[in-house]
Amino acid sequence: MSKYSTGELAKECGVTVRTVQYYDKRGILVPSELTDGGRRIYSEDDLKKLKIIYFLRDIGLSIDTIADILAEPNSNHVLITLLGQQTVELEDEIKDMNEKLSKTRQLIKEIQTWGWFSLDKINDIAVTMKGQKELVKVRRNIIIPGIFIDIVEIGTFLLGIFKHTWLPFIVAMVGVIIAVIFLTRYYYSKVAYICPECHEVFKPSMKEFFWAAHTPKTRKLTCSKCGHKGYSIEVYDEG
Repeated sequence: MSKYSTGELAKECGVTVRTVQYYDKRGILVPSELTDGGRRIYSEDDLKKLKIIYFLRDIGLSIDTIADILAEPNSNHVLITLLGQQTVELEDEIKDMNEKLSKTRQLIKEIQTWGWFSLDKINDIAVTMKGQKELVKVRRNIIIPGIFIDIVEIGTFLLGIFKHTWLPFIVAMVGVIIAVIFLTRYYYSKVAYICPECHEVFKPSMKEFFWAAHTPKTRKLTCSKCGHKGYSIEVYDEG
């Protein structure tokens, strides 16, 4: 059976001598033999153990966790449990990293769109991105009922043309008006705007909001903070 010095064992596993010494100090890789001169001698089993330790460290398990696994007689059960916990932690880390990656890409996209940036502009982008998911939900809550309203409106109008009965259309139009008022108030309550001039978040009046020209992401408003009139960026109103 082969025997290894500390240096030879480290070389076999592609780790540093200091790493082997550290595992020895922590008590998870104790040498099989000690020579009279105090040299540490490792066996084939020690080599296998070091490879296992290196693999478990590579997937993110701590030294203390590995020590618990190696010290447990029923190591299979313990390992499965600990790996399950590690899986959950890694999935959370991946989710967090994906969110950071998404924000980074969005920031790059926004800067490229505007062609310039400043601290104020980055703050505007940060505010916009913060409530982006919520704003998408709000818009979805408007679009879906809007499609249904269009179908009812067109259907009852066609019914009036071909069947010469306009009562369903009149009733539908009353319902449409009520629905539009409700959806408009709902949308108004969920959005605010960033002034491109003073970079403050403001809330326009309901009247101005309703009649203002707009694009999918902006609305032409007068800032209540500085008085600037122009297209302001729509954001989710956390208030």
